[in-house]
Amino acid sequence: MLDKLEAIRERYDTVNHELMQPEVMSDMKRFKTLNKEFKELGKIVVAYRAYQQVLSNIEGARQVVSTEKDEDFREMAKAELDDLVPEADRMEVAIKELLIPKDPNDSKDVIMEIRAGAGGDEASLFAGDLQRMYLRFAEKQGWKMELVDAMDGTAGGYKEIVLAVKGEDVYGKLKFESGVHRVQRVPATETQGRIHTSVASIVVMPEAEEFDIDLDMNDIRKDLFMSSGPGGQSVNTTYSAVRLTHLPTGIVAQCQDQKSQLKNFDKALGVLRSRIFEIELAKKNEAEGAIRKSMIGSGDRSDKIRTYNYPQGRVTDHRIGYTVHNLPNVMDGNIDDFVEQLRLAESAERLKVGVS
Repeated sequence: MLDKLEAIRERYDTVNHELMQPEVMSDMKRFKTLNKEFKELGKIVVAYRAYQQVLSNIEGARQVVSTEKDEDFREMAKAELDDLVPEADRMEVAIKELLIPKDPNDSKDVIMEIRAGAGGDEASLFAGDLQRMYLRFAEKQGWKMELVDAMDGTAGGYKEIVLAVKGEDVYGKLKFESGVHRVQRVPATETQGRIHTSVASIVVMPEAEEFDIDLDMNDIRKDLFMSSGPGGQSVNTTYSAVRLTHLPTGIVAQCQDQKSQLKNFDKALGVLRSRIFEIELAKKNEAEGAIRKSMIGSGDRSDKIRTYNYPQGRVTDHRIGYTVHNLPNVMDGNIDDFVEQLRLAESAERLKVGVS
């Protein structure tokens, strides 16, 4: 492991040197790629240097124990070893976790789409509940959630809602939310108290940056229409809403949340770019295969991943068999346990199959 850590340190120094070169600083795409690598390697190098220091202290203490004739000094060294050896073991475990190959998209922001599925009005209400759950989770994480587009449900909630979530390690924490979420409860409209099952599907896409996808604007058709959502006096009076169609793939993205046509265009373009990027990412994941067939599931929007059972106050993630009996707490945005268990499962799979 030490040889690998030393190689990482050397690469860290090399990247640091490259980042200061004028030709790299003038190439924004290369600079961004190297800067991201520099930050990731930096976490490992900091841990490695601290580990080296502890190993050095252990060696010094052992030297004292074996050579020092003063009994008091020897006892002090032994006590120091009692603290240092467990600390070195702990640091070794932490470093091994840092060395596990990570998803390169984990640090990206995301585009999240929530759509009501089977269940009529109740499915739309559930989609609204999920949106509030993720909003509260985002707030607890210090993230920013922005509305991109929404289609309201007839009885409340949403038939469909598209959100942009920005912050630190957003995709890394939300990517496992993709799939079908199922709710079992008595709808407000149910007069006989029967439990209904409804579903909503969620798609979490890493927000593609301009450097990730090279879009030819000649391949994109732009349509303008009157906004029907929030927007003050401009609603139904100006053609500020934007719909973009990528002609080669037929993929469509739209935004009507902003009063400004330009801002709506930028948001819609971001969603379009991310949807196209998701297709390319799916092809890559299919080619790699192993991770997507692991216990954490494929992330496919057709996978039934979680059930929210209101009568029993239970939430179960079917991919890892993890259940909690505190549904109100979960719906208030406290999904940290699920996120952590799923990330641990992914780390175990990556360590097993060696996929980066």
